Amino acid sequence: MTDVAPAIVFEPLFPEITPPTRATQGSAGYDVRAHLTGRTVRVARAGAMSTIAVGDDGRLVLSPSTIALVPLGFRAQLPEGYEAQVRLRSSVAFKKGLVLPNAPGTIDADYPDEWLVMLRNDSAVAVTIEHGERIAQVVLNRFAVLPWSAGTVGVSSDRSGGVGSTGVR
Repeated sequence: MTDVAPAIVFEPLFPEITPPTRATQGSAGYDVRAHLTGRTVRVARAGAMSTIAVGDDGRLVLSPSTIALVPLGFRAQLPEGYEAQVRLRSSVAFKKGLVLPNAPGTIDADYPDEWLVMLRNDSAVAVTIEHGERIAQVVLNRFAVLPWSAGTVGVSSDRSGGVGSTGVR
């Protein structure tokens, strides 16, 4: 009997969409691209949610402090026991001042809809995201499902207090 490696089922929602790819042999993450042309993007600012229509130019302009759910143009099903961790590409964070407010984001194996990337403009100026731009990467991760049981948690070290509990240096 041969072990078969688990595979991701990839479903493009538009004809030009290709599966996420790794930039190099050593890359842990698969780059994902914004799919914006002619789309509607959900945004939030100061707790108020709305939508922005992206025109044929495929440019989404985010004002400061705005959070957007950027669509990727595909959905995928991960093998059981896996998750996809969404992380911002470092160049996007450095050059544009964008952050993932829920970093890393998790896409569960049973999530059935289009994959999205949550971005917040942390810069002081409006930032443009272009259609087809590599905005994030997904890193696949295996996880365990374990039962929780009631009990007493004993002291296992001299650490206590949470933040800074391992010292100041």
